[in-house]
Amino acid sequence: VQLQAYGGGSVQAGGSLRLSCVASGTIFSINDMGWYRQAPGLQRDLVASITSGGSTNYADSVKGRFTISRDSAKNTVYLQMSSTKPEDTAVYYCNANVRMRSWSYVTRYWGQGTLVTVSS
Repeated sequence: VQLQAYGGGSVQAGGSLRLSCVASGTIFSINDMGWYRQAPGLQRDLVASITSGGSTNYADSVKGRFTISRDSAKNTVYLQMSSTKPEDTAVYYCNANVRMRSWSYVTRYWGQGTLVTVSS
């Protein structure tokens, strides 16, 4: 299973950016999917997550500004970033809890990370 993230780049404060992450490979089902971020010198923290049923969870710092969504038919998770701030600058990682076959355990996979830079 591989996760490929797209959409990182540079944006001015107050602007918008959309990240996408596609899971591919042997996939029977995907449970939770999510986005984490890691700024230089800091730990990797949860930004947002979404269950297979569509329930969402957000870090307090992004509530009301970021929106997570998924297209289960495409094994894809999105992060719509709006009203961005310089403190949103980080490498963003997607993850997915994947069951490869009906009898398999659920395993968490990570994408390679995509850099988002927000300038003031």
